[in-house]
Amino acid sequence: MSKASDLANLIGNINAGGGGVNRNLLINGSMAVAQRGTSHTTASAYTLDRWTISETTDGAVTITQDSSVPTGSGLANSYKLDVTTADTSLSSAQRVFPHQIIEAQNCQILQYGTSEAKPITLSFYVKSNVTGTYTVLFYNSDASKHQSATYTIDSANTWEQKKITIQGDTASGFNDDNGAGLEISWWLAAGSSYTSGTLGTGSWQSETAANKVSSSNVNIMSSTDNEWFLTGCQLEVGQNPTEFESEPFDVTLRKCQRYLEIWSDVDSFSAHPASGYNNLYKAWLPFHTQKRTDPTVSTYGVGGYPNNAGYTDTDGVGNDAVSYSRISKHGFHITGVASPYSFQCAMSADAEL
Repeated sequence: MSKASDLANLIGNINAGGGGVNRNLLINGSMAVAQRGTSHTTASAYTLDRWTISETTDGAVTITQDSSVPTGSGLANSYKLDVTTADTSLSSAQRVFPHQIIEAQNCQILQYGTSEAKPITLSFYVKSNVTGTYTVLFYNSDASKHQSATYTIDSANTWEQKKITIQGDTASGFNDDNGAGLEISWWLAAGSSYTSGTLGTGSWQSETAANKVSSSNVNIMSSTDNEWFLTGCQLEVGQNPTEFESEPFDVTLRKCQRYLEIWSDVDSFSAHPASGYNNLYKAWLPFHTQKRTDPTVSTYGVGGYPNNAGYTDTDGVGNDAVSYSRISKHGFHITGVASPYSFQCAMSADAEL
């Protein structure tokens, strides 16, 4: 390809709304950041940073950060869903879908609700041993509207890149706030409550559950042999998909920390009793990144306890000597009670959508 044609393609992308830095509306599309850990079995919860899953079947799945990636993509991690307990016959309201919710104020660039509403393009790499039809659902949380699209996995156990473009919504926009805006979900299983209508493709429509998912959608839960991988997820303005926007790990981490920040009991907070307070430990801890909203601060995981030689855990939970106050988007005040030794505590600040 000539330099002239390369330039023409670039200009075409920019004119269509694509191109440029920070063009990916999704965060952690490379699946590189996993503050909560690299393996999760919770049915409906956040797993890898910014990625959550709704799983309501009679089966079970495990979500892991995996090292399988498309050759030549420059990516190092992927999201892996492994079926550990099968459900071969879904009831009407059961479903499985990993998804990410984009903050509403970050959706203003789409200009939805105006005559200038922009098309958006979703591109991603996917792999599974289950071939067939899958559905991606685009959902406007503020307007309770959705639009669906399908993709096909053609070859088993082979990385394939998919590109989906949908048109903008001139009728309904997003609130300019820090609440839920646009949600993108990858449906891997769906009962008849979501598949019995007419699939809502081609335009935005008022929320109708039966129109969300293709009636031909696979059931990933059909066998414990089944697994599904996702990486290189990019959502950008315009109808011309561009190459996945790689960014340094620390940049992605800072974006994720707007919604979640975790300190381990080893490297987080260590202090000696404040002067005049005997066995009372006090400190103001600023966040590395300003949070989306005032977060929920709590002790975290099995390490969520004061770690010192004089501390006695009275209930087996480890949080009886720790309290948090003055919690804001910027930081919080921690108080710990223990005998006069070094004090450490694993904590999390959760401001997820």
